[in-house]
Amino acid sequence: MSQRDIFEELKKQIRDYQTEVRIEEAGRVVEVKDGVAKVVGLSAAKMGERVTVEDKVPGMVYSLEEGLVMVIMLGDWSLVSEGDKVYGSGELMSINVSQKMLGRVIDALGNSIDNGDKIDKEKMMPIERDAPGVIDRKPVDTSLATGILAIDALVPIGRGQRELIIGDRFTGKTAIAVDTIINQKGLGVNCIYVAIGQKQSKVAQLVSKLKEKGALEYTVVVSACSSDPTPMQMIAPFVGCTIGEYFRDKGQDALVIYDDLTKHAWAYRQISLSLRRPPGREAYPGDIFYLHSRLLERSAKLSDQLGGGSLTALPIIETQGGDVSSYIPTNVISITDGQIYLDQDAFNAGNRPAVDAGLSVSRVGGAAQIKAMKQVAGQLRLDLAQYRDLVGFAQFGSDLDEETKNKITRGKVMIELLKQEQYATLPVVKQCLILFAGNNGFLDKIKPEEIRQKVSRWVDFIYDKQLHLVTKINSEKKINDEVDLLLREAGNSFWKEENEQS
Repeated sequence: MSQRDIFEELKKQIRDYQTEVRIEEAGRVVEVKDGVAKVVGLSAAKMGERVTVEDKVPGMVYSLEEGLVMVIMLGDWSLVSEGDKVYGSGELMSINVSQKMLGRVIDALGNSIDNGDKIDKEKMMPIERDAPGVIDRKPVDTSLATGILAIDALVPIGRGQRELIIGDRFTGKTAIAVDTIINQKGLGVNCIYVAIGQKQSKVAQLVSKLKEKGALEYTVVVSACSSDPTPMQMIAPFVGCTIGEYFRDKGQDALVIYDDLTKHAWAYRQISLSLRRPPGREAYPGDIFYLHSRLLERSAKLSDQLGGGSLTALPIIETQGGDVSSYIPTNVISITDGQIYLDQDAFNAGNRPAVDAGLSVSRVGGAAQIKAMKQVAGQLRLDLAQYRDLVGFAQFGSDLDEETKNKITRGKVMIELLKQEQYATLPVVKQCLILFAGNNGFLDKIKPEEIRQKVSRWVDFIYDKQLHLVTKINSEKKINDEVDLLLREAGNSFWKEENEQS
């Protein structure tokens, strides 16, 4: 290149040079304790704004006070010390969301922690968003099958619903959530599992089981373990919800599980005490209700104009001694559309899943339940209620009339039918066939310990010999008169042979 060409190139670069003046607001840490930093100088800070302390630790503005702001540290706050500079961003706390998150384990900031490749950036979304308005929603009309007979029959869940799973420790709450994820295989539902305050070993076991069942490929695991900073545990559910909204806004269906919101409430309470908020009736109750309501209200079934996507929420709450009337359980019960209550005594007696048919309810899921299930499950709740009322009389050994004995027998049969092993989810048609056998008295003369084995053979018989009936129920979503008659004929033949063999 000649000297003249170099000169012309320099002139061009000078002419085209543009500079962008960036004004960056900076504050200073005056105190840091328990993951919360007091910062002065951030006069233009916004609630929920993302900040950085000395390019070392990210944080989020969580309280605005006169002359200072309170920042929760989203990382190792031991690296932060008095006098460190804090830089504002002017942007709300956001995470990168991507379709490539499926199959990955991430932390509460959206970073991969499974030793896999770095997740490519696709879209930045704030972790706090307004819930869709009434006009933007449509009624729940599509079932979200859990594969668990006791739930799909008694407390059906619809896509876009919020259904609480509640019970004491070690009653199978997480097992129900994991089975629900496993059952979504091939159903087009992306799942997000948010682990809050759990042991890392427990999360690792869950991830391993999802991988084994082929469910991890459509699942995102957000992990904020007990060893992580408290602010990370506090924002984790909102991060999981944002990922679910990403799929929902694309017109897809998503399921998010918060395991569990009791630990989430504890994390928030710890932070609120560090923020010097009154711990009693003045601040904490209202704060925690607002915290959980603005999280769960974001679950919705969107209108067709917005793509028709859905975000279903299954929050988990742990009770103490079966007390559902304490503050946090009643809070979340009032926000959700129903609850699946797991009974400790039933669990200890071997009735698993230990769903309490009396206290469990789904307020909107019935509209999403297919007609075939409604036909066979309509009598189930009544049978269980009558059994609970009458079984006490049988314990005294008093003489019972034949009708009462029959009701007790039917209740025992139905309880046996509702027992189900973990990770053994059932398609809806198989569930209908099981309840059909129970409703029509085919199992009344069979010993309780033999019921599950024999009913499994009954389902296999229909699938092998009467597959056209399965196809018809699948396509029409109901049991019409013709199918009902053919099932009864097949049942009479099958069970007569089974009873003769017994």
